[in-house]
Formats: sequence, C-alpha cells, structure tokens
Amino acid sequence: MDIKQRTQMYTSLSSFARKCIFGILSVATLPNHIAFIMDGNRRYSKQHNLVDGEGHKVGYSSLMSMLRYCYELGVKYVTVYAFSIENFKRSPEEVQSLMDLMEEKIEGLIKEESLVNQYGVRVYFIGNLKLLNKSVRLAAARAMDATAKNSKAVLLICIAYTSTDEILHSVEESCEEKWDEIKVLNDKKHEKDIISVLDIERHMYMAVAPDPDIIIRTSGETRLSNFLLWQSSNCLLCSPSVLWPEIGFRHLVQAILGFQYNLYYLNKQKQT
Repeated sequence: MDIKQRTQMYTSLSSFARKCIFGILSVATLPNHIAFIMDGNRRYSKQHNLVDGEGHKVGYSSLMSMLRYCYELGVKYVTVYAFSIENFKRSPEEVQSLMDLMEEKIEGLIKEESLVNQYGVRVYFIGNLKLLNKSVRLAAARAMDATAKNSKAVLLICIAYTSTDEILHSVEESCEEKWDEIKVLNDKKHEKDIISVLDIERHMYMAVAPDPDIIIRTSGETRLSNFLLWQSSNCLLCSPSVLWPEIGFRHLVQAILGFQYNLYYLNKQKQT
C-alpha cells in the first residue's frame, strides 16, 4: 500500500469516526453558534523556531479543520477573531505580512473547490473595514459577494474589530437614525425616548448572527480581549491550554460536551 492509499484510508477512517461521535453528540442539544479567539500563533512560531508569519499559516490550517468539523456537525454559525484593531499597533512589517496573508487566504475562500463552497457557507467580514488597506478591503467585498447566495451555514470573520468600536459604531448609527426620525416628525416629545437596546443591537456589526453559544479561546487565556462583549453575556467560555495551531478535534468535542452539560444553567440565565 503506497502513501497515497494509506492517506486516503486514514482520511476515510477519520471521517467515519467523526460521524459516529457527532451522532452521539447530536442526541443532546447542539450549539448553533461557536466563536473562536485564535490565540497563540506567534508563540507557536517562537516555540518551533519558525520564520515570521509561518505560525499564522499553520494556524490557518487549524482554522480550516475547525470549520470543517463545525459544519459537519451542523453548527450554523462560526465566528473567528482574525485581526483586532489593537493589532495595528504591531510593527509595520508584521502588520503588512498579516495583511498579505489575509488577502491571499480571502481570495482562496471564493475558489470553486474551497471549503465554503463545499459546505454552502456565506461569508461576512465583521468590523471597521475602512481601516483595512484597499486590496484587502476589496478582496473581502469580493468574497462576500461571491458567497451571498450560500445559505447552509455562515462564517463571520472579525477583522479590524473590537467590541468597543462595534458598540460605539452602533450608538452613533442609532443616534443618527433617531435624529432623522425626529426631524421628519418635527415632534420634540420623541426626544425623551431616543434609543432603545433593540436599536443598538440592530446596528451592531454582528446583527447578522445570533449570540454565540460557545466562545473558545486557545492558549489557556480566559480573557475576551474586547471580543463580542455585548453578545457573550450568556455563553460558555472554553480555554484549552493548547496554542491555536495545536487545536484539534478533541478540543471541539470537549467544548460541546461542556455546553451540553451547562445548558440548563445557561438557559436559566437567559430567562432572568
């Protein structure tokens, strides 16, 4: 048996094993939305003596694996924290390297044989996109347009994003909208009730998806780092100790089991 045949056999066995495990997990309630904070790419590079940027490339492979597992399981929404506004403070060389890698991978998303097309995934880019350079911004727009008709699942990529920026944006949009309504109505009594929570939520970047059920942050960190602060009040936070490039199938299964175990409490919290 040659290497290619052994690889095919291993892939088939792995796929069969996952289906069996997913069948068991699906007996209980499954999460509808899982979010990932992909922490540890740079530390992985240092630990393995890789050149700059190689850790992020390995991390991209881990992301593709996680997406495949989620969509095989039937998770409708997956959100990933790809690039924070704070990351722009890194060295210009590192930021440019990450932007180049991001543009390359975004273009790969819209290829016919890509994972998003295999699973019918619609892609959204979430964040203050005007902060991106033009080529990355245009690549993101092409990916969103190319996948707009996909409806089986959704991938939300948070790029040039922080939760505080999202909230500020939403408040500004809500104020502008309400002020326009007041001017049209020419009725001062409406000024007493200008903005509601529903108004703010409607203008959030993340308004296209329900709140996450699980947030997984690798490298053992339990901080949200300005990620989905508004949306995460009733979700499970999982913090496996592995770095992002090392995350595997078992870590996803552990997170889902933790969600199912705590589901009663999480639902009770939502009702209060």
